[in-house]
Amino acid sequence: MLVLSRQSDETIIIGDNIRVTIVEVRGDKVRIGIDAPRDVAVHRQEIYDAIRKESHATRQA
Repeated sequence: MLVLSRQSDETIIIGDNIRVTIVEVRGDKVRIGIDAPRDVAVHRQEIYDAIRKESHATRQA
């Protein structure tokens, strides 16, 4: 895992077409903005896990 320190309004580039920008840091919360092509799925971990679980359950049926 790569760990980077960033401040508000600073951006991290992933590949050629994904930008992750630190929008705001407030206390222990960090707001980020993600700019990615429409064909790249971007989910919070808990949503991703739910999608995978449902997909797995559907394949088992």
